Amino acid sequence: PSDVCELELDTNTVHRNLKLSDNNRKVIYVREDQSYPDHPDRFDSWPQLLCRNGLTGRCYWEVERRGRVDISMSYRGIRRRGNSKDCVFGCNDQSWSLICSDDDGYCVWHNNRVTALTSSSVSNRVAVYVDCPAGSLSFYTVSSDSLIHLHTFNTTFTEPLYPGFRVPSGSSEVCFIPSGLTVMVRGEWW
Repeated sequence: PSDVCELELDTNTVHRNLKLSDNNRKVIYVREDQSYPDHPDRFDSWPQLLCRNGLTGRCYWEVERRGRVDISMSYRGIRRRGNSKDCVFGCNDQSWSLICSDDDGYCVWHNNRVTALTSSSVSNRVAVYVDCPAGSLSFYTVSSDSLIHLHTFNTTFTEPLYPGFRVPSGSSEVCFIPSGLTVMVRGEWW
């Protein structure tokens, strides 16, 4: 699609158990706290991060993932401090999330409502297309270069949207693949 976006990770939002490397293109989940400076935008309880890009138009990108990963869109104002549901992607009215799991398949999460999706197969590639003016956010699996629709959220977006990820501790990784590797997120047991 012509609306392909290049996304950039916002280092001020990265949880302290996510270690950055490779020019901020790679993120590894580690048990040791990283010495990131205090910042009001940083997630302090959940292993999450946001991208720097605030989207207001149309945007498409693909993610390659392994293991359990939550692919999200969020308003900038999502809470960062504490471990309440107000801070977790999908658990509030500030964010929308697709949960991808090799074992459990896909489900979507918004305003603390989870909906399991039926899909014939789980792919390691997921596509995201957001049309902010139209109020639609769609998720697809990518299989042999064809898109298979998973779910569309239809709403009225009142603010710019920021792509984000939650990477639970465990063996999981994510990387953007619109125009080469942009961000890789990986979690491991240590």
